[in-house]
Amino acid sequence: MHLKTEDIPEVSIYTDGACIGNPGPGGYGAILVYGSKRKELSGGFRLTTNNRMEIMAVISALSALNRKCSVTVYSDSRLVVDSMSKGWAKKWRINGWKRSKDEPALNADLWEKLLGLCEEHRTRFVWVEGHSGHTENERCDSLSKDAARNGNLPPDKIYEDKRANAVGC
Repeated sequence: MHLKTEDIPEVSIYTDGACIGNPGPGGYGAILVYGSKRKELSGGFRLTTNNRMEIMAVISALSALNRKCSVTVYSDSRLVVDSMSKGWAKKWRINGWKRSKDEPALNADLWEKLLGLCEEHRTRFVWVEGHSGHTENERCDSLSKDAARNGNLPPDKIYEDKRANAVGC
């Protein structure tokens, strides 16, 4: 069955990520809004980076959708917005997760997941200024910080494994 444009739900997603120290315990928060329905998501990891949490916020929100949607993602992360809207992440994937000949693209595992999720939906990314009174962004900031402060966070296994290998452990 082919869905007409008007049959595809329009969803607004607001996201933020936070880290206590960088790297350190990190959290993400997301809010999905569809008509009058609203869903808040949050989670975190015991050792991660702020950029990973910014990306994870979008991944968690898109993963919560149960059908193809037209999605507008609002984020205060220039990295996330520019990497997706300017095609940087796609280019890194085409180049074998390299930003340049000698420079690897960081967080390739998360960019790969995000690109895959974006291929399932019609997505558009919009930058919002952080800590400027934007209601949904402020709420996502609170969700992400609360998640980062949770004392029982799981490992960000890929990040921790790469970090251990880089240090020579």
